[in-house]
Amino acid sequence: MSSEVEVAQLALQGSKALASGIAMMGAIGAGIGLGIYLGNFMTALARNPGAKKDMGGYLYIGIGVIEAIAIFAVGVALINLFV
Repeated sequence: MSSEVEVAQLALQGSKALASGIAMMGAIGAGIGLGIYLGNFMTALARNPGAKKDMGGYLYIGIGVIEAIAIFAVGVALINLFV
């Protein structure tokens, strides 16, 4: 009977690791989104350098929102892994 318990515990640990890996897809998506966002910002800045002061606030707000998504994904992954 103890071997059945060990198999169940190993299956639980494996499923937690798999769920944590899947939860990290949000961080991958946030990284891709951040790259696209900053690339488009640089394109807009190259087209209109005079608007740098106006666009700066939007840049930092956008980066904060995108990074918050990544932090939430890491939080979910850690909760899945250790709880």
